[in-house]
Amino acid sequence: MATVAELKAVLKDTLEKKGVLGHLKARIRAEVFSALDDDREPRPSLSHENLLINELIREYLEFNKYKYTASVLIADGCMIPVTPRKEEIMKISIRGLRLH
Repeated sequence: MATVAELKAVLKDTLEKKGVLGHLKARIRAEVFSALDDDREPRPSLSHENLLINELIREYLEFNKYKYTASVLIADGCMIPVTPRKEEIMKISIRGLRLH
């Protein structure tokens, strides 16, 4: 019969292999930072340049399989979870350039 320690080790290994454990850790981190964030001080709205930069960072993170870091960026940056198509990002960047 397996000991509790052995069962914990197998469960942890299984969750790590499926990517669930890392996702849970990232989500907990994001929730902790969200709870610590001061709601009385509103965030500034994202400029077109910052939105473009955030999307480029997200694309880099997702390309390199940094799923958990990307999930924290999405939560912390108030971004939509679905990656916009490159055409949409280009429209945003072009609109931003016209404003200057």
